[in-house]
Amino acid sequence: MAKIIFDIETVGHDFDELDPMTQEHLLRSARTEEEEQKERDSLAFYPVTARVVTVAMLEEESDKAFVYYVTPGRPPAKTTQGQAEYVATSDEKQLLELFWQRMAKYEQFITFNGRGFDCPFLLLRSAVNKVKPTKNLMPDRYRSQAHIDLMEKLTYLGATRRRFSLHMWCQAFGIKSPKQEGVGGADIKDLFRQGRHLDIARYCLGDVTATRELFRAWNAYLNLPG
Repeated sequence: MAKIIFDIETVGHDFDELDPMTQEHLLRSARTEEEEQKERDSLAFYPVTARVVTVAMLEEESDKAFVYYVTPGRPPAKTTQGQAEYVATSDEKQLLELFWQRMAKYEQFITFNGRGFDCPFLLLRSAVNKVKPTKNLMPDRYRSQAHIDLMEKLTYLGATRRRFSLHMWCQAFGIKSPKQEGVGGADIKDLFRQGRHLDIARYCLGDVTATRELFRAWNAYLNLPG
């Protein structure tokens, strides 16, 4: 069964560029300046206030990786680093088209918190961009084996008391965490503004590589029958 692991990075719109009704809706529950700033900083989490700027994909059975990332105002370009192919796109729509073209080739996909974030985000942003998905990224979690979401698997669908981050699971299993390289999700917007698009792409691939190692550990010791 052909398997692919993927992850995305997103960047929120500038709050001041949103229309007044949207701004009011986002801030209506904020009671303090701290709460208001928290809402402003959370725009990257929602497909109505953010866009996909990077998708990293890694074949489970090989070291072949495909990373699509947005470089606004620049012509499309392709570079290869080892087994990774980096494809720069001029906008989000082109990135999504490339993602869905490749996604169609795989029978199973693996994520970390993909059901809670990456998958609905990709589906909704594709609809906004009028791009037709080639695969259902949100199949029935109880019947389908198409999607292995490691956050769900490691918490037994929420049966354990607390959810932990990819970094914490990597630490527990002795896997090198990409968060140790000095870049985190909170840095993505600033890196994007600085034009460091390839740095974001490399960081995203680091997350995917760690997810693959975590999947292999889960598959070897916790993927038990029945």
